Amino acid sequence: MKNKRLRWAVPAATAVAVGTAFAIPALATASADELPETTPADLLAAVAQAEPTAMSGTAVYTARLGLPELPAEMTGGADPLNLLSGSSTIRVWTDGAERSRVSLLGTTSEYSAVVDGPEAWTYSSAKNAVVHVSLDDAATAQLDAAKADAQARADAVDPASIPTPEALAEQVLAFASMTSEVTLDDNVVVAGRDAYQLEITPLTDDTLVDRIVVAFDGETYVPLSYQAWSSMDTSAPALEVAFTDVSMDAPSDAALAFSTPDGATVEEKVVTGEDLAAATAPAEGTEGDVPVLPEDFDPSTLDPSALTPGAGFLPEGTSISGFGWATVVEQSGVDVAGLLSGDVDADAADLPASPWAGRPAEDLAEEFRGSAADGGFSLDATALYDQLTTPVEGGRLFTSALLSALVTDDGRVFVGSVPTDTLLAAAGLA
Repeated sequence: MKNKRLRWAVPAATAVAVGTAFAIPALATASADELPETTPADLLAAVAQAEPTAMSGTAVYTARLGLPELPAEMTGGADPLNLLSGSSTIRVWTDGAERSRVSLLGTTSEYSAVVDGPEAWTYSSAKNAVVHVSLDDAATAQLDAAKADAQARADAVDPASIPTPEALAEQVLAFASMTSEVTLDDNVVVAGRDAYQLEITPLTDDTLVDRIVVAFDGETYVPLSYQAWSSMDTSAPALEVAFTDVSMDAPSDAALAFSTPDGATVEEKVVTGEDLAAATAPAEGTEGDVPVLPEDFDPSTLDPSALTPGAGFLPEGTSISGFGWATVVEQSGVDVAGLLSGDVDADAADLPASPWAGRPAEDLAEEFRGSAADGGFSLDATALYDQLTTPVEGGRLFTSALLSALVTDDGRVFVGSVPTDTLLAAAGLA
């Protein structure tokens, strides 16, 4: 029991991130009446306590973000740009531990990412090209040492001081209740499996998000569907992704192992010990152990304004205003022209361990879509930026059903799930 309870020391934000990664929507059908009754707190506790699950399946992703239609030459094949609108098919395989594969399928191509422990591969069929990311001996030793240190710290923690899954669920709900109403919707069937539905509704009208609904498998508690509804149009989800078929059996080794396709070019990217050390160094003011909240902690006693991160916990040039769903993030000193042109050398030092550090935007785009010479499409980042944004006095504005962004002429960027008027006011352009 000791090792199992120690998992609940993980911050709630990490649990949410993991859940989102597997939240693969609608396509849910008739009510699943035979599931045992539960409550939001009990459901979240069950999700937190669930063991990692081996699984495979096919998911459909659909976006109705209200974006301007992109020219045909900007899309095609297994292209991430297709995720901005319309529907895409995604295949997923995982052993529930260190091996997984995700494939984005196009009509005539695919883009795949495979992770096997510390190694990773990407493959673009449009270019018939592979990128292999691995660690050198020094980086491997550092990673092993970090794992051993983390295990030693976990073993040294008194299990009695770790909140139970039930207590953690109550804490998460208490925090959520400061900004949202959390309820259970009718049970549904997703990909042939009975599922619970958790609905999260913002308490403020100063956000573009109307509600979020996540369906959890009634047996394994794996998220099977995710829907985000916009306050701008409640007739259909603005964003949804859901399994159309799923198996909770372990995938075969052939599905998880990567083998280089015939004739494919292979680019090796090796992360060195120096790269890893720089990338994992704690930010100033964040050293030390992750705090563990006592089981009797009461978030309702907190002042919401006290939850806004201080300057010591934010990257240089970043500030936050607003609260909860109405939060606006501001980043100053952004060289938008340089980013669009692919001249990101100045930013590469901030991402030393990234296998793509320093590579221009055109190269990254070709990783997915292929170059014109290979039968793919070339991407003009500036043209795409102009297509997705509209000019306003003092900058350019990106508007969608769930997210707004404002880029000012003086190098500031404002982002939030808020109406555009909120961003313009924050920038002093209203």
